[in-house]
Amino acid sequence: MRMSTFKNPTGPQPPSVYWRRRAVLALGLIAVIVIIVLIVVRPGSGSGEAATAPTSSAPAADGAASPSAEPAPASTETAPAADATNEPADDAAAAAGPTCAAGDIELKPILDKSSYASTELPQIAMSITNTGGADCVIDLGSNQQKLVVSSGEEQYWSSKDCQVNGTDQDVTLTAGQTLETPAIAWDRTRSSTDTCDSESREPVPAGGATYRLTVSVGDITSTDTAPMILN
Repeated sequence: MRMSTFKNPTGPQPPSVYWRRRAVLALGLIAVIVIIVLIVVRPGSGSGEAATAPTSSAPAADGAASPSAEPAPASTETAPAADATNEPADDAAAAAGPTCAAGDIELKPILDKSSYASTELPQIAMSITNTGGADCVIDLGSNQQKLVVSSGEEQYWSSKDCQVNGTDQDVTLTAGQTLETPAIAWDRTRSSTDTCDSESREPVPAGGATYRLTVSVGDITSTDTAPMILN
């Protein structure tokens, strides 16, 4: 009699029946093992795994700049324009200190060009410098500023002739500090207090004529003049 083995099953049934039974039994054992493993391991439980937290950069030390921060552009100080038409805003802190002496203030006329084509308007301004050794206060409001265009001994244009809503504004100038007024356009006409309508003004001679710009603040007048040629 042949003994039944795993590879050679024997019995009243055909061998294929025994193979199917063994396959079912094997699958059942595998399922039981898998269930036991799942119970022991418990996937998704945080007890056996290290949590992964999002990383963040450490805050910068006090006084250190952020690497992505860009430095703010340096501000350019300017004096009020000579043709101001609005009252200036109240300053947070009023200017304080001794009044600037005339000998400590240097004025210079400024032009954007020295020669102008027939279609170009000269842009005129002035700079104010404290040449003294101490801080001082000066009124740089538009009421005090004056720009004059002349040729020879004749005055052709003045910023004071038709100025409206002029202002007074005390400004503290530190020793060695220079302020520059915003440029204004001279329309190449002859001005007077009776011709404030620009359409009624007479154009000044051009065709190579030379004019000079002189500036003043209060009783202080620029020593130098700035020449310009009108074509």
